[in-house]
Amino acid sequence: MKTIKPIRTEADYEAALREIEPYFDQEPEPLPGTSEGDRFEVLATLIEAYERQHYPIAAPDPIEAIKFRMEQENLTPKDLVPAIGRLNRVYEVLNRKRPLTLNMIWKLHKQFGISAESLIQPPRLQSPVTA
Repeated sequence: MKTIKPIRTEADYEAALREIEPYFDQEPEPLPGTSEGDRFEVLATLIEAYERQHYPIAAPDPIEAIKFRMEQENLTPKDLVPAIGRLNRVYEVLNRKRPLTLNMIWKLHKQFGISAESLIQPPRLQSPVTA
């Protein structure tokens, strides 16, 4: 059995991916104490930590996060009124005409479980449509 070591370089990362790849088709039973299950779990943890540090995934754009939640929960703009304000304000926010306020962010997070981290970043500008 090959010794597991920390992933410090890209070469270490690629070697760990090669080693864990066979498990993707048939994940071992995650029973505590089984050597194969323990090995899979340790490798997955090491790979995840390396990826989190070297390949971070940015939080989604605030408006896209709101729209995603709306789609997930089959919400309409009217459902956002308690968190954002009047319906016309909801449309202004969704159409990027009005920024989110701290109060809106707090309410969206509490009422709909949208990540505060996603909501507090500046919205990405929409690319202009070229004709």
